[in-house]
Amino acid sequence: MESILNSIKRYLGIHIDDNSFDEEIMMHTNGALSVVNQLGVGPPNGFRITGFSETWDDFMGSKLFELVKEDVFLRVKLNFDPPANSFLVTALKEQLKEYDWRIEVYYSGNPSPGDQTEG
Repeated sequence: MESILNSIKRYLGIHIDDNSFDEEIMMHTNGALSVVNQLGVGPPNGFRITGFSETWDDFMGSKLFELVKEDVFLRVKLNFDPPANSFLVTALKEQLKEYDWRIEVYYSGNPSPGDQTEG
């Protein structure tokens, strides 16, 4: 499965071997993961990345919803490298609102593997 940090770096246009911004990208990524975690995605006790070993599968389990990746990326983009044009910033923020709603609806009807109890 794909490393969360590698995919975010790729989406930002940063080569995987360029470690210049890893700490900042991880900080913004962890913030974004916290937000989507509050929407019902991921382990109930939260999740954070510390390097390249954490994957999307680790975060979402077998219930992969590609929109989560895009939501996390847009949040990192807005914090790490926001567009200079205020209209684009506003458009991205509106897009995030829709993504958040769709993610919350999707995950509220489909509990994460960690939320289920064996019986």
